[in-house]
Formats: sequence, C-alpha cells, structure tokens
Amino acid sequence: MSRLTIITAASVLIAAIDITPNDSGLPGIAALRTIVGAVMTVGLILSVLALIIAAVVWGFGANSSNPHLASRGKVGVLVSCGAAIITGASVALINFFWTVGQTVS
Repeated sequence: MSRLTIITAASVLIAAIDITPNDSGLPGIAALRTIVGAVMTVGLILSVLALIIAAVVWGFGANSSNPHLASRGKVGVLVSCGAAIITGASVALINFFWTVGQTVS
C-alpha cells in the first residue's frame, strides 16, 4: 500500500467523526452549570470589591504624595476591571473559540 493511499484513508476516517457536546451524557450537568454560574457571580463580586479597594489605595496614595502607592492603586483598578471583563465575557469567549475550533479541518 502506498503512502498516499494511507494518508487518504486516514483523512476519510478523520472526516467521518462528528462529535458534539451532549447535555444529557453525564448526571449532574445541570448542577455543574449552577455551580459555574455561582462561581462567575462570586468572581464579579470580588472584582467589584477589588476595584473599591484599589480606588481607595489610589486615592490615599495620591493624597499622601506617595507615587508608589498611587501607581499600585492604578494597577489594581486596571486589573480588577480586566478581571470583570474576562469573567463577564467568558461564556462568549468560549463559544467564539469553540466555533473557530469547529472550522479547523
């Protein structure tokens, strides 16, 4: 059997596989969705808390003429906003990359 025949046969076998996510394949999927939603809520609440703390640190550093503390507060504000963006967009990001992954052949 030539190498071209083996490659062609392998690509036919790979192309024939069609697997999609299954909501009823395992017990506890609904509970897992509830847990993931709760973790996302906790993440957003902690992002808000971090934003408040970082803003207080930034203000305290700016008012006390402490540039190191002020810059740490600024970084904290940016990090907490970034964490909230990623937490809020996580489902859309995963769906986007799942769709991109499905187009790879």
